[in-house]
Amino acid sequence: MHNFLPIAYFENQFVPFENAKISIATHALHYGTAAFGGMRGIPNPENPQQILLFRLDRHCQRLSQSAKFLHYQLSPEKLQQIIIDFVKKNKPTESFYIRPLVYSSGLGIAPRLHNIEKNFFVYGLEMGDYLSPDGISCRISSWTRQEDRSFPLRGKISAAYITSALAKTEAVESGFDEAILMNSQGKVCEATGMNVFIVRNGNLITPGFEQDILEGITRDSVLTLAKKLGIPTIERPIDKSELLIADEVFLCGTAAKIAPVKQIETFKFPENRPITEQLKEKLSRITENRDSDYKEWISIITL
Repeated sequence: MHNFLPIAYFENQFVPFENAKISIATHALHYGTAAFGGMRGIPNPENPQQILLFRLDRHCQRLSQSAKFLHYQLSPEKLQQIIIDFVKKNKPTESFYIRPLVYSSGLGIAPRLHNIEKNFFVYGLEMGDYLSPDGISCRISSWTRQEDRSFPLRGKISAAYITSALAKTEAVESGFDEAILMNSQGKVCEATGMNVFIVRNGNLITPGFEQDILEGITRDSVLTLAKKLGIPTIERPIDKSELLIADEVFLCGTAAKIAPVKQIETFKFPENRPITEQLKEKLSRITENRDSDYKEWISIITL
């Protein structure tokens, strides 16, 4: 069972989580006309009266952009203020995850985005490690990632995640922890809710945006950190065969943070992961506000 935070933001007000309910006729429930975000927060290890949020501004910017695909104007500034107020009202004492979602809240039948009510809510839950920090196993999914020409992949649209759900269940039911999807050109794309990185010959490599990936905020953070640490970074297509013979592989995302991959299909990777561990440690220091070079990535909320 999830430990949900007690207060949600719903229909322009803060209410008890259990009172935030929608109708069975809600448009977004039937057609996936919604977009969501996700961000992590932790109590400040140095001051329990403060909460640290990682890259709040970027998360709110991306959700605002995603909302535009739904014909919904929601400013990043408004999102930020609501989330700050949400944190203050809940006063979390454990590591937690925030889920904001914009959606078509009207009760119409026809699939459309015009002339239908839109709305926005926020809830949260306590969350530790989403994937094992010691390493996970992956399979190559039989499902293919959507193409941007048929789906707005630059937005975090909820309807896209049916593919992720199918791939995740396929992976788990066949004995793996996670799935890696290929795109329509047969190149490595992403995992079910995370971006993919490989290391070969000291180079950090990840698919570029032209490979139909999500514009991951943790992905952007990893690339920024790697460049600062002097690790050569390359954004380019990755073949399946290259993935299987990489020196290191890891997944990254808001929930997963940096999750090392120990095995893909029957191919096992070395337990020594120097670049993965270096980036993982650096990101952990930043999220705990222990790195003075990246203070601007952390929003400090005083309870």
